[in-house]
This record gives sequence, structure tokens and C-alpha cells, in this order.
Amino acid sequence: MKLYIETLGCAMNVRDSEHIISELQEKEGYTLTEDIKDADLILINTCSVREKPEQKLFSEIGQFAKNKKSGAKIGVCGCTASAMGHEIIRKSPHVDFVLGARNISKITSIIHKQKAVEIDTNYDDSTYIFSDSKKNSFKALLNISIGCDKKCAYCIVPFTRGKEISIPFDLIYKEAQKLALKGTKEIMLLGQNVNNYGVRFTLPHPKIDFTKLLHELSKIEGIERIRFTSPHPLHMDDAFLDEFANNKKICKSIHIPLQSGSNKILKAMKRGYTKEWYLNRIEYLKNKIPNVGISTDIIVGFPEECEEDFNETMKVLESVRFDTLYSFIYSPRPNTLSYSWGDKGAIEKDIAKERLSRLQQRHREILQENSRNELGNIHKVLIDSNKSSLKETFSEGRSDTNRLIKIEDKFIDIGDIIDVKIIDVRGSTLYGKILN
Repeated sequence: MKLYIETLGCAMNVRDSEHIISELQEKEGYTLTEDIKDADLILINTCSVREKPEQKLFSEIGQFAKNKKSGAKIGVCGCTASAMGHEIIRKSPHVDFVLGARNISKITSIIHKQKAVEIDTNYDDSTYIFSDSKKNSFKALLNISIGCDKKCAYCIVPFTRGKEISIPFDLIYKEAQKLALKGTKEIMLLGQNVNNYGVRFTLPHPKIDFTKLLHELSKIEGIERIRFTSPHPLHMDDAFLDEFANNKKICKSIHIPLQSGSNKILKAMKRGYTKEWYLNRIEYLKNKIPNVGISTDIIVGFPEECEEDFNETMKVLESVRFDTLYSFIYSPRPNTLSYSWGDKGAIEKDIAKERLSRLQQRHREILQENSRNELGNIHKVLIDSNKSSLKETFSEGRSDTNRLIKIEDKFIDIGDIIDVKIIDVRGSTLYGKILN
């Protein structure tokens, strides 16, 4: 039996797909295929955060239905599955089952049920031990929590993934140990609000927070790098930032979602912090790690955003000088607070597009300026790709601060960690040479 799976969206979805694959391989004997016409089971692991998720989903279903072999099943999983449920099967007779983001541990049972829908966002698989992946990799994703308790006005995640529950420490630690024994050097900890870890467990559990979790995981021999996503600015206390700065195994890059630089808009978004708090946390961090890599998310055109509000966002951009920027025009999502506002305070699309263009253009300039400042700097780089052919030879990987660095005319084994000196900048791309 062969499995074809398409994964959309964030790292959480990627990890969910890894769990699904492992369960089906271990318990049902499936093997992966990249040819949809070969597949006995076709899964679409969906994202509801992307724009027009329903339209894209049904377009994909239509294409898969045209190309699948006779008797092959189609299943829809993930966040859009959670949001739409039975409506997916009503709208598309080609779909055999629907499995919500909070229910992926049920994959081996639902594939045997016709037209089943499992989307219970109160379902708790935080203590479920998934099958081990057959894939060995030098980098791995590791869930530490499921769900989200935040009530951001624009966000559908609490609706699709349920309330926040932390995965027991011993399960996380044992999984990290297994990964280390299989050759994993870098782990990425995943959660909707990773630094709120420990807020709630299903079973009685010793008191622990994210700072302690980081400290304990860093003791595992073989794990050389720890990353995580996404922390919430509200939970960035001094103890957490001190551990981040002082723990040598924690990579010095961090995603700190801003969303807006206007206190008025942050309040409307129900983000729970002010611009002043956000900048205070950045200042605290940069005082300890001047070259820390910082990425962020920004939404423009949120309801009632005036030019002054947008200018406040631009001021934060200038102050922080983010290394990576994920920026979007606001679009309403069903089952969110802001969706219930209708057209109240809506920003004209042309205005929102112009603001986004200004934001992105200035960030491109900042990124180029930041990149030029890297000349002569030395980074430890974990090689994650390489190529050797008659036309070209190169290797590339990520620095501790998450900058992509390319090394020309060198073929370096994937998974190696090497010292690299930056010798050239082309646009915002860094080029380096190996230090002996």
C-alpha cells in the first residue's frame, strides 16, 4: 500500500504529517510515494491560516480525484479539516474521511471508516506515543504542546487546535534522546506558544516551565543545537531570556511576533502586550546578544488601522531591524472575533497593498544593510544542502543566528557543523569560506 501526502502550512503541520506517516508505516505497512497515480491513500494536510484555504482545498481535491487510480482513498487532515468538518464531505463526494488537527493519532482507525469525520478539538493525545519515524535526519521537529489558549482577534488556531495542553516532560526528553541516538544534531521545539509550556498537563505533573525544559534538554549528549517556534512576547520574562542568552546549545535566533507597532491595534487584536513591552524585551535581549537574529510577523490593514498606526509599525521596524519578516495583509477568517465585525473599520485593499509594499521594501533595504555588516564575521554553520556537478559545486546551511550562508566550490557533508567566515554579500545572500 502506498501513501501520497501533501502538507500545507506551518511547522506544526509538517510535524503532524511526520506523525501520520510514521503511524501508517509502522501499523498499516504503507510506503511513501511521490506519484499520486501510484497511491492507495492520498492525504491533504491543510492549513486554515493561508488566504482562501477552502478554495485551495477543493481545487486540490478536484485535481487529485482526476489523477488518482481506481479505489484510492482521499483524506483531508489538519486545520481546515477541523474548521469545516462534515461540510468537506458534503461539498466533495471524492473525500473518504476528514481528520482534524487535534485528532491525528486516530489516523490508523479512520482510514478504515467510510465518510468518517473526526474533528473533536477537545480530544487529548498529549500523552499518546506516536510510532518512531523510519527517517534518520540531522535536524528534527519535536512537539512540546498542542493547542492555544490565546484569543487573538484574527486567529483561527484556537478554534481548529483546541485549548493548550503541554506534553509531559518525560515523553519530550525520551523522544529527544532517541533522536540524538539516531544522529540528530538540531531539534526544533514546536508549540503555538512554546514559552507558555507547563501551563496545563492532562495528568498530574511536576511543576516545570519552558526555561527549565530548555535547560534540561540541553543536557542531552549529541544534541548540539536547539531552536523553537513560536514564543509569545507576553511570556518573555527575564529568566527565559537569560537562559536563551546563556545556554550555548540554544541557537541565537528567535521569532518574536509583533503583528503591529500600534498600541491601539495591538489592543484590538487582543495580543496582550504593548509596543513598549515588546521593545523592552528586544532591548533586554540585544544587550545580552548584540548580534541575535530576530524574525517577526506583521499584519497590515487590520480594521481601523490608520496611517498613524501603520507609521508606528514602521518605527518598530526601524528600531529592531528584523533579520526576517513575514508580512501579510489582514484577511478575515470565519470563527474568529474579527470576522464577526464584518466590514466595520475595514481598510481599502489598495491602501493595505500600498502599506505592505512600503513595509516590505524598507525591510529589504534593512536586510541588505544588515548583510553588509556581516562581512568578516565568523559563524558556525550547520550544512543542510550541497551540490556537486560539472557546472557547479557548493554547500550551504544555517548559522547559529539563522542566516543562510553559501560556500562556493566546496562539497561539505550534510549535517557537518563548520566555522565559516563571511567574505562576500550579494544582495542579502551571504557567502563564506571555511576556516581551517
